[in-house]
Amino acid sequence: MNQNFTFEETIKKIKNLEIQGAEHIAILGIKAFGLKLEETSDPKLLQKYADELRQARPTEPALKNALHFCLKYYRERNSIKDVVKEVLRHFEEARKKIIEYGEKKIENNMSIFTHCHSSTVTAILIQAFRNGKKIRVYNTETRPRFQGRITAKELTEAGIPVDHFVDSAGPMALKKTDIFLFGSDAVTSDGRVINKIGTAPLLEFANEYRIPSFACTNSWKFDPETLYGAEEEIEQREKNEVWENPPRGVTIHNPAFETVSPDRVSGLITELGILKPESLVNAIQVAYPWLLER
Repeated sequence: MNQNFTFEETIKKIKNLEIQGAEHIAILGIKAFGLKLEETSDPKLLQKYADELRQARPTEPALKNALHFCLKYYRERNSIKDVVKEVLRHFEEARKKIIEYGEKKIENNMSIFTHCHSSTVTAILIQAFRNGKKIRVYNTETRPRFQGRITAKELTEAGIPVDHFVDSAGPMALKKTDIFLFGSDAVTSDGRVINKIGTAPLLEFANEYRIPSFACTNSWKFDPETLYGAEEEIEQREKNEVWENPPRGVTIHNPAFETVSPDRVSGLITELGILKPESLVNAIQVAYPWLLER
């Protein structure tokens, strides 16, 4: 996580998916915002820069909440760098706790299913493997950008065997496993989880097969706007990612995410503990009351 980009480069790389993963986007987004904090203390300008980062990708509450924290507290810290360091420290410490709690869900000789790419999920699995647990991972390719290949590459480089399946064979792969771990890009006030397209039908099969399923997520991915009636925006990606020159009359749909009902998820593995999705807002109210203030 040592990349150093300009503010403009960061926005461009988030938009074109060179920077991806909700937590990665938040961390590099805040580093970029820190550059603007060093340039000016004008609240109007800072709000403009925050809005530019927020609009780079719509379904990213972690970045929005981190920016909210910076805008709320940057004047109260001893230096501008302190507020950025505080945000980065949160992500670092929270990640360690999520890995610790998640690793306890992994038993020796377990087969684990995962969809798309979550750096948190891969970190949990690698930690379990390094602690001596023999595991095997089944994952999906995740078209059209093939983020599942990132997962497979990271795990095999760590020494973990991976069975890589085409997306349509996901249910077949899932049936061979003991637990389903996946990431999350957002969580709403009523406990709905927003994750990569394809997650919802896989969870339907997980429930049918009685396979426990956990979203591994930093609690800052909670979207406080949903408390007041807002719906989480589902990003629609460019049709060219699917088919550059489709025949006339063919309309391409390329949603990046979808919404998962809380009753389909066994729990959220967060830095605040392992929670039912609908109880996350109560835990946040205790741990991070500022996050709910708008």
